[in-house]
Amino acid sequence: MTSDVSHLEGQLHLGPRQGGIGARRIALLEAIGQTGSITAAAKAVGLSYKGAWDAVNAANNLADTPLVERTTGGAGGGGTRLTERGQRLVATYRAAEAEQQRFLAQLNRRLAHLAGDDLNLMERLAMQTSARNQLLGRVTAVKRGKVNVEVDLELAGGDPLAAVITQTSADNLGVEPGVTLTALIKASWLILAAGDLSSSGLSTRNRLVGTVESITSDEVAAEITLRLPGGATLAAVVTRESADALGLSEGDTATALFKASSVILAQSD
Repeated sequence: MTSDVSHLEGQLHLGPRQGGIGARRIALLEAIGQTGSITAAAKAVGLSYKGAWDAVNAANNLADTPLVERTTGGAGGGGTRLTERGQRLVATYRAAEAEQQRFLAQLNRRLAHLAGDDLNLMERLAMQTSARNQLLGRVTAVKRGKVNVEVDLELAGGDPLAAVITQTSADNLGVEPGVTLTALIKASWLILAAGDLSSSGLSTRNRLVGTVESITSDEVAAEITLRLPGGATLAAVVTRESADALGLSEGDTATALFKASSVILAQSD
């Protein structure tokens, strides 16, 4: 029965439920706080340099204020450090983790009869999303139609985002102004354009302008990450041919375009 209850541990873990931060991301944040280096922290937790920055960007996107920031200058030429918010999150996570372990010890003693099928079903119901872009936002406006609902969000850094969902989905999520939600957008759903197209006459509702932060490509595809003015990041995957045609380099201005219907909304807690 111990192995069955261990499956439940992942579902009861307080860290992933509070802001979508998993144990590995917390370990990465903790290592950044200890080393002041994204390279050393990535090595400590078994991530690639790119994987570590992806995790940091995702964490910053889901937080109310940045958890990690770059530093410049100094004898070492700069580095990476936890913000006060990041330090507090790590401390809270570790305290919650200790409480969780005490709870699970009690669970093993008191619920030895718990059915394995129930545990497996609970695990499926808590399945995490594969959407590359996960952005925390606050609902600023709701426009209800007969079938669909248009939801305007303000991301943590102030950037706007629009989503169109069904009436049923809106009711299930309890969508209303002031509610905090997570917007999910697959990287393959984004269209990239060079330059600032925020005021162009396009039917695409979401036109987020940012600065190219990184470009990773192979013979078939390219992943281009934009940093938005408010601090959030968006990753887009396009064909290598399209990436070459865009001719973008790090530091260039580009626009991410995607339909409001391409945004999936989820409860943030």
